[in-house]
Amino acid sequence: MSVSNQLYQEVILDHNRKPRNWGALAAANHRAEGHNPLCGDHIVLTLDVGGDGTLAALGFEGEGCAICKASASMMTTVVKGKSVSEAETMVQQFRDMATGKLDPERDPHQLGRLKVFAGVKDLPSRVKCAILPWHTLLAALHRDPVASTEDPTS
Repeated sequence: MSVSNQLYQEVILDHNRKPRNWGALAAANHRAEGHNPLCGDHIVLTLDVGGDGTLAALGFEGEGCAICKASASMMTTVVKGKSVSEAETMVQQFRDMATGKLDPERDPHQLGRLKVFAGVKDLPSRVKCAILPWHTLLAALHRDPVASTEDPTS
């Protein structure tokens, strides 16, 4: 097993066992529900977007596979404190990386440690699992109450 595959597995297992920002926010002013009909992943993402346009707090809950849960957990930690615009850029970059359109070793990006998910592009049945939290974040930011991986832009 390569070092990158081992790191990927360790990160997924850690965030699946101990998800960060688990639970709904009581003071949320944005909310969206995401569903992946292919494997049954279902998450609810709640956000507190401050008056200055930054993501002050995020929380998520639901049922999902380890990849979906780890992606949601890591996403909530890296976008917290970012502006809505920065978060939207990260959504696009993550989707591009997960689908093989962005190479995190060559192409400029703001994904940081999220590049551990780059290998998901080689697991076609899991790409939508990793992307669901990001679709849901975008829906919440745009006050769309529902997100799905059936979105034709994924």
